[in-house]
Amino acid sequence: MFSKATANFVRQVDPEGSLIHVSRVNDSHKLLPMAVVVKRKRLWAWQRPKYQPTDFTLGDLLQGDEVLRPGVSETEFLTYKVTHRDEHSGKLDAEAGPVNIGLEGLGSSKLESCFEKLKKEELDVKKLLKDSDSRLVDMQHMLVQQLEKRAEVLTVVKERILTTSSCFVTMTKKQQCTFQGVLGLMGLMGGSVKVIGKDVNNIEVDTDVFLEIPSGTVIAYSIMELEIKKNGHYGLCLRPSAPGGFESDSIPLDGSLDTVDSSFDGHGAREDAPFTVFHSGWSDMDLSPLADLPRSTRCELMDKLREALRDRFVLSYLQSELEKLCECETAETPINGEKETIPASSCVPECVPTGFSSHLPSAYLLVSAMEELPDETLNILSNSRPDFLSAFDVLMCGLKESGGNLSILSLPAPLQDNQVFQQAEQLLGSIRMTLRRDADQLRVEMENPDGALAPLLSLSVHGLALLYTGMH
Repeated sequence: MFSKATANFVRQVDPEGSLIHVSRVNDSHKLLPMAVVVKRKRLWAWQRPKYQPTDFTLGDLLQGDEVLRPGVSETEFLTYKVTHRDEHSGKLDAEAGPVNIGLEGLGSSKLESCFEKLKKEELDVKKLLKDSDSRLVDMQHMLVQQLEKRAEVLTVVKERILTTSSCFVTMTKKQQCTFQGVLGLMGLMGGSVKVIGKDVNNIEVDTDVFLEIPSGTVIAYSIMELEIKKNGHYGLCLRPSAPGGFESDSIPLDGSLDTVDSSFDGHGAREDAPFTVFHSGWSDMDLSPLADLPRSTRCELMDKLREALRDRFVLSYLQSELEKLCECETAETPINGEKETIPASSCVPECVPTGFSSHLPSAYLLVSAMEELPDETLNILSNSRPDFLSAFDVLMCGLKESGGNLSILSLPAPLQDNQVFQQAEQLLGSIRMTLRRDADQLRVEMENPDGALAPLLSLSVHGLALLYTGMH
């Protein structure tokens, strides 16, 4: 509940910025100015990194006994109070392992976040650079050694947003349990689900939760990455887009530590034409196992995914649980190409599927792609007919193969209808892409090009279309 409230806060006040929402109240005391936060890269290139606060500050990782004291400025930020309401209906009639799950009914929820007056504390970066100019990272520090082996990135807290008085978050739910539906959905993908309850067909939830948040609680923060050489020299990546990391024998750091913000941008693909990014490894991402599922399972899975698209919190939860399952199998680590096996018992909670099947990676890929799309795009997808999704999939494949130019005559039959074509325009418009008609040709243009959103939308639609294959 706290995580959902802080995520909504960041999405509303800093949607394209550098703020990271705090997902656990228990992390608040660790997020001091200059505190060390571990940035963990994810499996897919487009996924947002995960951030894990530590018990250390930058000064703890440097050689020498001199205490490194951060300079911090404090300003008023804003007053924040918002209420989110959601009403939905759903039906789940599925078999998850040996358990039959049947849920049907209406639901509603209300999330009220009242953070009152907030303040911002910001690290004095110039003072930090001056005070630590001659210091080296202690490469024998236990945290440094652990992270260097895993090729993860160390960052330091640059600014943080805090509450200035006691405030609250409340959630009211009147519904049949949404997560039963999610677990049923995961059961459809080949796992076994442990369901606690004497009568799973009549589970109802009527919940009022009140969470009081004390003064001084951090709800959001931003970071600067560190680039660390093997000899302990380090630099602060002052530009948000400049990547950090550890120097290795095989992958040397880009740029010079003499100029701390000289690293490469890291977003070069976004300067390309909308579909050129498809030819940089994205085409190898395979969703085809979804089409091999039994017809009834595909139909049910598609319905449940469309329901999840209407609630980003549920979609994020599902993505997280699928990630845990996939991490428990031997997988290639994209950072260093090595393989690592994680025991299943160490990361799969008791209440989620413990089995693993060949189509789970594809399901995780599909859900991860959808989870990165804008809210407007998710809403359109959740209300799209299967025949439209199949036609739109053909359109996206045609645009990809032609580099963004297509003959109008080659449009799929459903898109020949003006009303359906307008829906396609609306869906592309949600990611700032525009279809232009020029005589008998169709071309695509982009505002503020984002090289990730076009293939993410294409992957999402293709996955949903595969689930629909052979069902009409």
